[in-house]
Amino acid sequence: MKNIKSYVNQHKDRFISELIELLKIPSVSADSAFNKDILKTADAVKNALEKAGCDKVEICETPGNPIVYGEKIIDKKLPTILVYGHYDVQPADPIELWNSPPFEPVIKKTEIHPDGAIFARGACDDKGQMYMHVKALEYMVKNNELPCNVKFMIEGEEEIGSVSLAWFVERNQEKLANDIILISDTGMISNSQPSITTGLRGLSYVEVEVTGPNRDLHSGLYGGAVANPINILAQMIASLHDENNHITIPGFYDKVADLSKEERAEMAKAPFSLDEYKKALDIDEVYGEKGYTTNERNSIRPTLDVNGIWGGYIGEGAKTVIASKAHAKISMRLVPNQDWQEITELFKKHFENIAPKSVKVKVIPHHGGQGYVTPIDTIGYKAASKAYQESFGVAPIPQRSGGSIPIVALFEKELKSKTILMGFGLDSDAIHSPNEHFGVFNYLKGIETIPLFYKYFTEMS
Repeated sequence: MKNIKSYVNQHKDRFISELIELLKIPSVSADSAFNKDILKTADAVKNALEKAGCDKVEICETPGNPIVYGEKIIDKKLPTILVYGHYDVQPADPIELWNSPPFEPVIKKTEIHPDGAIFARGACDDKGQMYMHVKALEYMVKNNELPCNVKFMIEGEEEIGSVSLAWFVERNQEKLANDIILISDTGMISNSQPSITTGLRGLSYVEVEVTGPNRDLHSGLYGGAVANPINILAQMIASLHDENNHITIPGFYDKVADLSKEERAEMAKAPFSLDEYKKALDIDEVYGEKGYTTNERNSIRPTLDVNGIWGGYIGEGAKTVIASKAHAKISMRLVPNQDWQEITELFKKHFENIAPKSVKVKVIPHHGGQGYVTPIDTIGYKAASKAYQESFGVAPIPQRSGGSIPIVALFEKELKSKTILMGFGLDSDAIHSPNEHFGVFNYLKGIETIPLFYKYFTEMS
């Protein structure tokens, strides 16, 4: 694949403009107001796969948003790579914190991205990283360098828990049969030091509701005499961590595996500057579970965080009221061996038990998924490592991620195949946040690197 770099350089303007057009479509899966845009995006992905060289592409209906399936089968005796990605994106809120409209992509140079970065919702998570695979296929087909079979499964519900994916996978196991699953929905250490994600945390996501009196009350007439649901909720949430930031839910840590000193020492070899980390976030000090480093806290340890909290009057001016209800959304990132459904039940039982009799508590489970660890001695990992080595000129470092891709464990259970996580984003790309972006270098480098994985995986298989 000697001409991959020249091909990417020759077509880079087109590659960028095609991605920009895809990013203009607000495919927000969490809000039904964007349902038409979801369908429009699925059509766009289908058209892109057809143009890239897939022999068969179809939009598959599900109980929820459609899944785009494509394939290029050149010889059934050869290995088959299944590429997974998602075309849906997070809501852009709060809009006012964006420096440019979230669905009007712009390219701007930054300190980390001197070649420019594409600013738009979904630029890195996951439209940009998913589209790298489409363009990599285009290169391999047009240059007659596709060494094996390839299938694509691009879904539209990842940002809301991949609600319909299990349904689809269970009913299409023969169609999805593969030798390895390839995903780019993670990041790497830096543009000079690539890494391969070898571990993902699981997830349990719940919503809680605390109800006090049967209506909003005057805080002067009733304050001090009737439980304030907002005060109670705040106290309950605060009690979920102790003075060492250890989660207090009984049984929460029962299945958490402690990594050995040797494994922790290997993790510590990854380049990391605590000062630069704090500077990038504009914070004076880090925070977290006692006894662990920052990189350990956000990768190999479970966490509990409030993602949203509301209740009472939040409009302009003052309204002296005791709200009838208070609400919060809470997510727990889990490590391998922790079962998300079991943790959800433990949370529910504990949260209901700690509530005073003056209020009623309701816990509403939303979605979740299991954690995952990829062994580094597999053919898939070795092929990915060689691809990064050749493309970047330096060997990648195995690294566990704090994020969650719940479907990875599902794939292994249902399709009996391992997953390789070849991410090209950076921690600074602000995924899920205002001003999300994806470096032009990263996007094009991904297109260069992915065909090398195909080459080495086929040679090693």
